[in-house]
Amino acid sequence: MIEILIAEEFEKLYIKLPISIQKKAIKQQELFLINPFYTSLNTEKLEPKGKQLWSFRINKTYRIVFRFVDGNKVLSLTVGMHDWIYKIVGKF
Repeated sequence: MIEILIAEEFEKLYIKLPISIQKKAIKQQELFLINPFYTSLNTEKLEPKGKQLWSFRINKTYRIVFRFVDGNKVLSLTVGMHDWIYKIVGKF
């Protein structure tokens, strides 16, 4: 099973999300724990490919950005709206 580690930025942004999105994120993370590539998560590797950044879908608007760090460990880096996420991924 996957172990999810949480970056400080993720934590700060997560608590600012609407409650309905937080609840949906929890459901999606539960699926992620079982299978990070579960179909409804739409897990994808982000550009540039060399940075080893991935995202999965909370819903059509929100994404979680993460990195596989060690075997079964994943670091959740940030969370936010789709368009914003794809603008800031270069900073990681």
